[in-house]
Amino acid sequence: MRRVAAVALLLVALPACTGERPPPAPHTPEASVTVPPEPAETTPPERGGLRFKEIARLEQPVAFAVRKGDERLYIAEQTGRLRTSDGDTVIDLSREVSGGNEQGLLGVAFHPSGRWVYLDWTDAQGDTHVTEWAFDGTKATGRRDVLTQDQPYANHNGGQLAFGPDGQLYIALGDGSAGDPHGNGQSLKTWLGKILRIDPRGGRPYKVPEDNPFVGQEGAKPEIWAYGLRNPWRFSFDRDTGDLWIGDVGQNAWEEVDHQPAGSLGGANYGWNAREGKSRYRGPKERGMADPAIVYPLNEGGNCSVIAGHVYRGRKIPWLQGRFLYGDFCAGWIKAARADRPADATEIGKVEQLSSFGEGHDGELYALSLRGPLYRIEPS
Repeated sequence: MRRVAAVALLLVALPACTGERPPPAPHTPEASVTVPPEPAETTPPERGGLRFKEIARLEQPVAFAVRKGDERLYIAEQTGRLRTSDGDTVIDLSREVSGGNEQGLLGVAFHPSGRWVYLDWTDAQGDTHVTEWAFDGTKATGRRDVLTQDQPYANHNGGQLAFGPDGQLYIALGDGSAGDPHGNGQSLKTWLGKILRIDPRGGRPYKVPEDNPFVGQEGAKPEIWAYGLRNPWRFSFDRDTGDLWIGDVGQNAWEEVDHQPAGSLGGANYGWNAREGKSRYRGPKERGMADPAIVYPLNEGGNCSVIAGHVYRGRKIPWLQGRFLYGDFCAGWIKAARADRPADATEIGKVEQLSSFGEGHDGELYALSLRGPLYRIEPS
């Protein structure tokens, strides 16, 4: 994370430097053959209070996942261990990971079948690995690297892993370092500054989906799904609509959240490093660059690094339904924005050193603090 590094050194270690349609109104039956009544008006659920209930304490938790058929929560600790919410250690890379502010164990995802687990981590030389283990619920075996990426610098490593609604694995990689000194964000010749899309079980070491946007384009890496990203620390898919929400950590002026509607064919250019947020950085806005859905200023109220969350699809908090949650690592606030009006957000709580969010099988949401707590977000 750029200027955040100084803050991080004082606090602990810093995680990576560091919108959906409303439901149709219900229709009542016609009152007569010739005169239909006006549609019945609906009243949105009244907003209530929230609490952030600590349910576990870990060592620098930064990522969260759930596994099919398994009620446990899985949390990645930046220091190198994959642990469960009840304290068990599943995988321990603590002697292999690098220890920089934006390095270590950074991401976790389970294959939709639950039979394999994937970790995103940086090794002792600072290079990125996406590694697979077979997992039977008790023991992780058969370790193999699916993908590796040399990192030119110690920061901007991205780290998010998630399987999309299409069953493919999406992987976030940052641009390399502050200001994108090598222009990686706008280059299709490198994975840096991108979100990749692969099928990790379709071949060895993986298969590139034939419908990826740059397959067959000369000079372009076929794994690329989206580009023009600075440091996409966290992203998520809306479990109801399939929309993709990407939190991209800013440079000097703006933090941003990007939105990709479900059904996208991929290939979106989110502008970095020509633009930062909606503003010029090192170049003009070119045709086809996608505008961010959410922007907010850096260095205002302690803001430093956006943390993207999830669209709430649980049942316990009706007024939060269909709202996208996101926050800021340094300022600690968490906001909720209607997915169809993402620029209109309301603060709903605070978590000190917010590092990530998580989503349970039931659609209920969790928040992680780099200081150790894992919180479940509940109605108060």
